[in-house]
Amino acid sequence: MKKGTSEKLYPVLAVFLLLFVWQAAVGWGFVDSFSIPSPLSIFAALIGEMGVLIGHLKITLLEGLVGILFATVFAVVVAVMMNMSPVIKSSVYPLLVFSQTVPVIVLAPLFAMWFGFGLLPKIVVVTLVCFFPITVSITEGLSEVDTELLNMMRTMGANKKQLFLKAQFPAVLVPFYSGLKIAVTYSIMGAIIGEWMGGTAGLGVYMMRVKNSFAYDKMFAAIVLISITSIVLFKGIEAVQRATTPWSYYDAEKEQE
Repeated sequence: MKKGTSEKLYPVLAVFLLLFVWQAAVGWGFVDSFSIPSPLSIFAALIGEMGVLIGHLKITLLEGLVGILFATVFAVVVAVMMNMSPVIKSSVYPLLVFSQTVPVIVLAPLFAMWFGFGLLPKIVVVTLVCFFPITVSITEGLSEVDTELLNMMRTMGANKKQLFLKAQFPAVLVPFYSGLKIAVTYSIMGAIIGEWMGGTAGLGVYMMRVKNSFAYDKMFAAIVLISITSIVLFKGIEAVQRATTPWSYYDAEKEQE
């Protein structure tokens, strides 16, 4: 068995061990099953409520994907502008950092009040949550492009468009995907927060309803579905990265052989 394969088994074994201890603790009465349901009861609730959960998941997923699409577009525009102008970077970058000091959960009720209880306020929340990591990753990637390569291309007559397409764009792809993988896991969380503040559908709305009904097994089932969805989105971005930037995985794979 390869070293990389054996290392991948460790987290799986750790999860199974955690579930076994959790199930035993609830089954033997060490933990109150009402407030903390057992894994088996959560799994049963997940299967029993799958139809309802999928219906709510479609709304949350739509909010998350549209929000991260807007966040990516805005992030690319802002990052490229900051890279082109030191004045813009020195003016905008501190504001981006400051924006992260304001809790999104405080802004979400305001968005619901301003934009209503439809999809728009949730999309705005997701966009705000995802915008920062993507912008920072692109900005840092552009700033770390090999200056000697850029100077050499300039001496060979390359214009700004050629510098960007031939040198800066390929170099920034890896950090861009790193920021995007972080943002895509935040997207579902941002949509859930927006739904908590007001809405008629979505996993956040479903969680509030079952919590008020003290159906904690169903609430944990929704949490499991949220986690699975976030992992699938993360792996999806990872697959796209592997297809478009195979060199970013080459060194890691060679080390595991």
